[in-house]
Amino acid sequence: MPVKRLTGKIISAKMEKTVVVAIEMPKKHAIYEKQMKNTKKLKVRNEVGAEVGNVVIIEECRPLSKDVSWKVVQKA
Repeated sequence: MPVKRLTGKIISAKMEKTVVVAIEMPKKHAIYEKQMKNTKKLKVRNEVGAEVGNVVIIEECRPLSKDVSWKVVQKA
């Protein structure tokens, strides 16, 4: 099974090894058919050393804690 990869921007890095990444997913409205931005926040393990404001590529991995099951692969 292929591993999921997403691109997002780091919005918070107040934890020791974990950062919060905001992923924007465009979505079309059911009735009006207008494109809307849908933002999802994910907790991600940061072993690359990325900082707030960086755009990063994240990859799904095994659960590392209760909330963290993604890791930073590289800075984009």
